[in-house]
Amino acid sequence: MRRHIKLVYVAMFFSAAAQGQAPSAEVRKFIQHDQPLIALTHVRVIDGTGAPAQEDRTVVLRDGRIEAVTDARTAPPKGAHVIDLTGRSVIPGLVGMHNHLMYVESINRDEDGKTPPPGVFVTEIAFSAPRLYLAAGVTTMRTTGSVEPYTDLNIRRQIDEFKIPGPHIDVTGPYLEGKDTFFPQMAVLTETDHARKTVDFWAGEGATSFKAYMKISRPVLGAAIEQAHKHGLKVTGHLCAVDYRQAAALGIDNLEHGPVFTDTEFVANRNPDECPASGAVAASWEQREIDSPEVRALIADLVARKVAITSTLPVFEAFVPTRPLLSRKQMALMSPEALRSHLEARALATTVPGYAARQEALLKKEMAFELAFVRAGGLLIAGPDPTGNGGTLPGFGDQREVQLLVEAGFTPLEAIRIATLNGAQYMGRADSIGSIAPGKHADLVVLKGDPTRRIADIENVEIVFKDGYGYDPAKLNASVRGMVGIR
Repeated sequence: MRRHIKLVYVAMFFSAAAQGQAPSAEVRKFIQHDQPLIALTHVRVIDGTGAPAQEDRTVVLRDGRIEAVTDARTAPPKGAHVIDLTGRSVIPGLVGMHNHLMYVESINRDEDGKTPPPGVFVTEIAFSAPRLYLAAGVTTMRTTGSVEPYTDLNIRRQIDEFKIPGPHIDVTGPYLEGKDTFFPQMAVLTETDHARKTVDFWAGEGATSFKAYMKISRPVLGAAIEQAHKHGLKVTGHLCAVDYRQAAALGIDNLEHGPVFTDTEFVANRNPDECPASGAVAASWEQREIDSPEVRALIADLVARKVAITSTLPVFEAFVPTRPLLSRKQMALMSPEALRSHLEARALATTVPGYAARQEALLKKEMAFELAFVRAGGLLIAGPDPTGNGGTLPGFGDQREVQLLVEAGFTPLEAIRIATLNGAQYMGRADSIGSIAPGKHADLVVLKGDPTRRIADIENVEIVFKDGYGYDPAKLNASVRGMVGIR
């Protein structure tokens, strides 16, 4: 039963391509290259495996797949549409593993600077987000929690049917949350039977993964994991009431963000199945070094149980007010209210003594943990989490994640692998996406420059190939100017 469902789950991503469905007029607005046979010549190939770059190569694309990677001195196939990419690099399409079709439009605060009841709200941006992801080179993504699951499912279907542009989407079901949530858009689950029924229902509706949230209890989380696994689906978690070691013992597949901001196991005198007071988690990690025996033991346990960690460094960088502001290009894409809200939150943070230095230190510690986790054999995957204080945009955050991984100590080749092939491996789809090799889907990103020497070149996206169609990133971005946060 599990194998059958998993095969259906994998097949869903390429239903349109398999049926030979043609792009709609709306999608064609953004396509630069749609020839069935394309040769990318004189290009630097960074294949996503971590292997050294291959200089002066030709990549042949036929009918939506990679047919061959050859020396550029080999003549392209007869009849091929030839694109000379001298001075360019090609990498696999990014696999975004903590991405959303929602955003923070406005951080609602009262006169005391606090968030009043009923809590924090986010806005679905199902029009702008898919275009921004694709423009940045994200060809596959996981929503990693949904506030409008039916919207996300319908967007996935319309993308798969070539009615609208966007990446292939693994739709995570609605958040599995516990009592006293500060997100009223989330499901509240306090009984194991309710958790099982929720997982069953959304698996039946087409969700292809699940995400547990901060207030969920151990019994409820355990029931959700067990039920999801019966459907052949995986569960990730941004946890708090349940710590990392407890979740790993319950069989969770993935943990979001890394532990410095989310793992509560080192908080003193905490109550079982309760999320500690705000700030307690970070304070507990400030007292520990990454090479300490207890942290090494945590890493060893996660690696042994094959629990993946999702790096989401951009969302934490956005909370460091001394880090660079968003670029003018990104600001122009945001709605006025979304931009105002983010800048206000950033300015408010600068008034708190010592806040910037503390956040910077925590960010560096999280980077150190992720490096140690990978060096110990752990599977690190990547995504930007475009929520937080509104300073992490879809797509742009995915590019920034790769740069921050390099800042963390990974080589550019390692960082690119984490953002591509590692995600494909976690999803069980490394045979079709995540690296550049004959037979795989033609999901590729053409970059001006060489990100192995200058990782900032990851931002210089000139063409994005998805299923063999070459999209124009500039046109995709221009189509959503001023919309991020509202549409």
